[in-house]
Amino acid sequence: MSEHTVSEQSPSEQGPSEQGPSEQSVAEHAVAARLSAFAPPMMRPNLPLSDVSYVVEDTAIGRMLLARNSSGALIASAFVRDVDAEDAWLQRLARQVSPRVLRAPSALDVARRELDAYLGGRRRAFDLPTDLVLATPFQQIVLGRLVDAVAYGHRTTYGAIAKDIERPTASRAVGAALGANPLCVVLPCHRVVASSGALTGYAGGLAAKEYLLALESSP
Repeated sequence: MSEHTVSEQSPSEQGPSEQGPSEQSVAEHAVAARLSAFAPPMMRPNLPLSDVSYVVEDTAIGRMLLARNSSGALIASAFVRDVDAEDAWLQRLARQVSPRVLRAPSALDVARRELDAYLGGRRRAFDLPTDLVLATPFQQIVLGRLVDAVAYGHRTTYGAIAKDIERPTASRAVGAALGANPLCVVLPCHRVVASSGALTGYAGGLAAKEYLLALESSP
């Protein structure tokens, strides 16, 4: 008969023992649980408004840049057809108002809503406070008279505006001042036409001027 030898494995040769979690892992889990209870909620930072806040909007009459100062007054409502035009306006704001210019759409929410309502025919006037800080002294005179000189749905001429500000021979200067209006649409330079009734140049292009005049002439 053959003999069978039974060998015994040493403890080091045996497989892992089936034991519960170690005391260390239990302690680590308990500490992690306690720390998670004190985790602060994630909140969006509340950043202060800049000296100049702006936003660029795609509107029914083209791409426009809206900007306001720290007091909330609208200082720009300008057509920016491309990035170069946008950069030129931002540089102008930084140069003439403050170098602290920040893109902040929420700061322009009221202006955006009013402009959208106006271009959609749901509003006939703006309630926004404005500041002509970007206008020259002569522009301030011309633009300051514009709203009172020509009502919604009406038109006037450069010559009539010149007479209204007691500069009857300055119709060309009036045209230049309106052509560089920093608050397009809000201050309605689009309502001013040539003495012949022809539509002349407009910062947003003649198509935008035609759109606005047609909108305002609708019942």
